[in-house]
Amino acid sequence: AEVTLKVPVEIVGKGKLGEVTLLVSIDQHCATARLCNLVFMPAWFSPVVYKTSSGHVQLDNCNLEGGQLQVRGPGTCQARFCSFGPASGAHFQGVALSLLDSCDFSGSDGASVTVEGPPTSERNWACKHLAALARASSTAAAAAAQLDGGDRYHSAQPPGAGVPLEELWRKKGELTLGQCKGGGRGFKEATVLGDSCSESELSEEEEEAEEEGDEGEEALPPALYKLPHSHHGLSHLLEQAPNSSYPSSSTSSTTPAAPPDLRTLLEELQRDREAQILARSVQGCLLRSCLFRDGKGGVLVCNYGQARLESNVFRGLTYAVRCVQNGKIIMLRNEVCGCRASGVFLRLSAAGLIAENNIHSNAEAGLDIRKGANPIILCNRIHSGLRSGIVVLGNGKGSIRSNQIYGNKEAGIYILYNGNPVVSGNHIFEGQAAGIAVNENGRGLIVENVIWENQWGGADIRRGGDPVLRNNFICHGYSDGVVVGERGRGLIEGNHIYCNKGCGIWVMSSSLPQLSGNQISHNSIYGVAVFCRKDAEGAGDGDGYLSGQRAGGGGGGAGGGNDNFNEEGELLAWESDLESEDERFSSRRPISVALVEGNCMSHNGVGLYVKSSEALNVVGNAVHSNRGTGVSVVQSGQLTRLVANCVSGNGRVGVTVETGCRAELRGNGIYDNGSHGVRFRGDGQIVENDVVGNRGCGLRVMENADVKVLRNRVQAMQGCGIAVLGQVKGQVQENMVFQGRPGSTRPLLHHDPGNSTCLLVNNTLLACSKRSAGQTDPCWALENPPPRPQLDCPPSMVLPGSSAHMTSRITGRVESGCHNHSSILCSIL
Repeated sequence: AEVTLKVPVEIVGKGKLGEVTLLVSIDQHCATARLCNLVFMPAWFSPVVYKTSSGHVQLDNCNLEGGQLQVRGPGTCQARFCSFGPASGAHFQGVALSLLDSCDFSGSDGASVTVEGPPTSERNWACKHLAALARASSTAAAAAAQLDGGDRYHSAQPPGAGVPLEELWRKKGELTLGQCKGGGRGFKEATVLGDSCSESELSEEEEEAEEEGDEGEEALPPALYKLPHSHHGLSHLLEQAPNSSYPSSSTSSTTPAAPPDLRTLLEELQRDREAQILARSVQGCLLRSCLFRDGKGGVLVCNYGQARLESNVFRGLTYAVRCVQNGKIIMLRNEVCGCRASGVFLRLSAAGLIAENNIHSNAEAGLDIRKGANPIILCNRIHSGLRSGIVVLGNGKGSIRSNQIYGNKEAGIYILYNGNPVVSGNHIFEGQAAGIAVNENGRGLIVENVIWENQWGGADIRRGGDPVLRNNFICHGYSDGVVVGERGRGLIEGNHIYCNKGCGIWVMSSSLPQLSGNQISHNSIYGVAVFCRKDAEGAGDGDGYLSGQRAGGGGGGAGGGNDNFNEEGELLAWESDLESEDERFSSRRPISVALVEGNCMSHNGVGLYVKSSEALNVVGNAVHSNRGTGVSVVQSGQLTRLVANCVSGNGRVGVTVETGCRAELRGNGIYDNGSHGVRFRGDGQIVENDVVGNRGCGLRVMENADVKVLRNRVQAMQGCGIAVLGQVKGQVQENMVFQGRPGSTRPLLHHDPGNSTCLLVNNTLLACSKRSAGQTDPCWALENPPPRPQLDCPPSMVLPGSSAHMTSRITGRVESGCHNHSSILCSIL
C-alpha cells in the first residue's frame, strides 16, 4: 500500500526482527515518526519504502530489503542498528543534518548512501537535538583517541614504522660502507653500471705516475712550503658535510639534522585553522560506526553535498567513498580496504578533511584526487595497495601531510597531468616502486618528507614532471635516491640524500632539473650521475599506471573501472583537461641548461659522473671525500661547465675529462685528492683554478687534448705541477706553479719534447730553497685572490629544516674581454 503519515506516529514490530514485514511506500508529512523492529520491502509500484521532506524520522533496528530511504531537507533522519540489503540504500538531498549510527550496508548495486545538494538553511525541530548528539559523540571519540594514543586502526605499527628516525642515519650504513671502503673489490663491483670499464680502475698512466711518485719520495713537505687553502668560499659546506662514519652519526663532529617525526592529528590541527574548522563542523549527513561491504559503492557525496564519516568500515566494494561536484567530506578514523577500484575518490572541486583513516589493500589507488579536488589529508595509514597509495592528477590539488604511506606496489604518491598538491611531513617507505613519482606534467610542492627503503627511486620525475622537492630525507633506497628521467624538470633543493644502493641523484638526458643545496652522501655508486641513457619503452613506475588509466578510464583496470569513471557522463579524455601554464614557472628561476649548484657530495663511490650529450652547468658544489674520482666527465657532446666548485679529499683524481669531451674548469679549488688534481684529455679551458696538495700531478693534460690552461695556481705534493703529454694542442699561459717540497726531482712544468703544438708562455715557477728550513724564504700563500672557489653571491640554497623560499641569483660574465675595450652596463629592474 501507499501510506501517508499526517500525524506523529510510532510503529513497533512485535516479536523478533523479521516477524513483521511491511510492503509499503510511506510518505511522511507529520513532524515526527518512529519505526522500530520492522522489515521494509518495496511495493510493486515504487522503489521507495520511506520518504520525508519536512519531518523527522527515527529508525531503530529495522531492515530495508530492496527499497530506498529518501530524506529531503528540511526533513531529518536518525537511523540506529539498521540493515540495508541488496538494492537498498539511503538518499539524502539538501538535509541540514541526519545521523546514521551502527548500520550495515551490503550488496548494493550503486552507492549505499548518497548525499547531494547543499545543506538547507531551513531547519526542523530535531536539528538541535541531532547536533547535540553528533557533537557529544564526536567529542567523546576524539578524547578517547587522544587518551589511547590512537584508535583501533592505529594501535598496530606497520613494518619499519617503529624504527626511531635517528636510526635512519645509521641503519645498514656499515654494510654500505663496508662494500665500498678503500676502493677494493667491493667498490669496483659497486661502481660498474653496465659499462665495460669501472671507475675504480686506474689507467696505466695513473699507475705509472703514482709508482714513480712513490719512489724515492720522502715525507710530505714542511708546513712552510705547503699552501694553506682551507679558508675558501665553500668551507662552510665542508664543515656541514658528514665524516666517513656518517651512518653512525654519534661519532660525527657535526651533528646532522634529524629526520622529522610524524605529527599527530592534534598537532596538525593546531597548525592549520582550516582543518581545525573542518574537524569540528557537523553538517549534512553523519555516518558513524557503520559497515559497508560486498557491493558496488559506499558513500557518494555530490553537488555541494556534505557528509561526515567517523569510524566506519568499508570492505569488498568497488569504491568506498566518492566525493564529486563541489561536495565536502570529513572522514575520521575509518577503515577502507579491499576495494576493486580506488578507495576514496575526489574530483570536480571536491574538498574536505580525511584524517586518521586506515586505507589499505585496494586494487587501485588508496586515494584518487583529480579535476580541481582540493582535500586536506592528515595522519592516515595508506598501505598494501596493488597500485599507488595516493594519485593526484588532472589539476587535482590537496594538502597531504603527516601520513604513513608504505608497502604499495606502485608509487607511494603519484602526481601527473598537472596534479599540483602540497606533500609535506609524510613517511613513505617500503614501497615496491618509487616513493613519490611525478610524471606527465605533474607538479607539486614536496617538502620535509622522510622517504626510505623503496625499491625504485625515492623520488622519480619524468616526462614533463616539474615539482619542487625541498628539505626531504631520502635514504636507504634499494635503487637511487632521486631519478630525473627523460624530459623531467623540477627544483631539487636542500634535501638529505644518503645511503642509497644506487646513486644519490640520477639525471637522464633531455631533462632540465635544478639541483641546489642538497647533502648527497654515502650512496654506493655515484653522488650525482648525468647519463645519456633514455627511458626504456614501457619502463618506469608511471607506465603501468598510465596504461591502466588509458585502458580503464578512471582507475578500474579489471573490476569495473569504466563504470566508476563514467557514472556521470564525463569524457574519457580527461588528460586533455589541463590548466594554462602561463604562470607555471613564475616563482622559479628560469634555466635553459641543467644546473647542479651548491650541493655537498661526500663519501659516495664517485662524486659527480657525467656521461651526457647535453650541456651541464656545475656551480659552487663541494665534492668531498668520495671513494673514487671527485668529478668524472666521460662523455660530454655539449659543454660541461665546472665553475667555483671545491673538489677535495677524494680517493682518486679530483677531476677527469676524457677524450672527446668538451669541458670548462673555471674558478675551482681542487685540493688534497688521492691522485692527480686534474686529468684532462678533452677539449676546453682550465682557467683560474687553484690545484693544490694533490698526490699526483697538479694538472695532467694528455693525448690529443685541445685546451687552454690559463692563470691557474698549482702545487702538487708528488709529481709535476703541470704535465703536458702527447700531442696536446693549445696553450699553457700565465700559470703560477709552486714546488711541493725541497729537493724534489720532478719538474714544476713538464712539456713533452715531441710536442710542437702546445704553446707555453709567461708561466711563473716558484721552487723551494735548500737552505735551512725556510728561515730566509718567505711563506707562500694563495693571495689576490684568496683560495678558490670564491663566490661573489653564494648559490641560493635552502637548508633542511628551513622553510625559506629560493632566492634568485643573477650573475654576468664576459668570456673574452669587453667589447671594443669598453664597459658593459647592466640594469637590473
